[in-house]
Amino acid sequence: MNTESNYMQWAKSRPKVKYDLALSGILNLPFTELEAKIEDLDLNGDNAYGYGPLIDGLASHCGVSSESVVTISGGTSMANHLAMAAALEHGDEILIEQPTYEPLLAVAEYFSAQIKRFSRSFENNFSVDVDEIAGQITARTRLIVLTNLHNPSSSLVDEETLRQIGELARGVGARVLVDEVYLEAMFEGAPRSSVYLGSEFISTSSLTKGYGLSGLRCGWILAEPKLAQQMRLLNDLFGAVGPQPAERLSVVALAKLPKFIARAKKILESNRAVLSEFFDSREELKVVRTDSGTTSFPLLMKGRVEDLCTLLHEKYDTAVVPGRFFESPQHFRIGMCAEPELFKSGVERLGAALNEMRA
Repeated sequence: MNTESNYMQWAKSRPKVKYDLALSGILNLPFTELEAKIEDLDLNGDNAYGYGPLIDGLASHCGVSSESVVTISGGTSMANHLAMAAALEHGDEILIEQPTYEPLLAVAEYFSAQIKRFSRSFENNFSVDVDEIAGQITARTRLIVLTNLHNPSSSLVDEETLRQIGELARGVGARVLVDEVYLEAMFEGAPRSSVYLGSEFISTSSLTKGYGLSGLRCGWILAEPKLAQQMRLLNDLFGAVGPQPAERLSVVALAKLPKFIARAKKILESNRAVLSEFFDSREELKVVRTDSGTTSFPLLMKGRVEDLCTLLHEKYDTAVVPGRFFESPQHFRIGMCAEPELFKSGVERLGAALNEMRA
């Protein structure tokens, strides 16, 4: 049984750098920009199974009924943990995309699930092949897991593909868990949540990636009401009640999302343009380009990514995420989330490191 996440250990303990291209969530918002008032806060309140105003705010944000919303104080990671705990029994079969975000795989291993994989390959633009899932699914399958936008590549799974996956799951009595946290970074251009496609869908998300609100740890699960209630009761074993101050501040944040969206768009648009120009100039990098999302996942054609990461840190005070955390050792993940001037300088340092390796 796996009881740890190698990626989270790395993310929490990696050395700080000035030019951080490893960030996957928008640059943290200063507290003053939240413009919270002292009367917005309290240490205690009625939130036994979620703070009512937060549940209602998230229901409005997601366009679902309040009965379908489960609030989670541990962000999307804890939401995924609780969703899997509710959907799986010991030894159940689970299909998970490959490559994927390592903690998703680690949680499935923790639950001693029988794990099978379906590919989202670079050669296929990290898309999902429904026919491959159809060939993998069995009567023992209880859960299909994918990320949308894909983590690490930011590739979008379209609604028709999700619908077909749902039909396959329904045919064997399985559910489909879709981690949708990066859809938040598509803002008003985001497609509707997968939960609209049928009761077999479970979606997870949070305010952590698209808005610079990581410190609130405001996560949620969307599911059909009966399953949502099962998750609330199951969460009694994990989290008891959420932190009242953070839940109240999350309500404040939800009311001011347009302001935070404008800030995030400015950061992403500037950094995406810089990164696109950089990719145009680099023959040793191949990449599936996307118009949305906060991350990119280039393939290094020559040399070792681990050597590049070491050189970036030791000489250039710069960081990217090694692809080994996504089962792709020749790739690395770049996050377009830093302050634009620092991001531009970081990309220049990445270019210098690549030049040095090539020489």
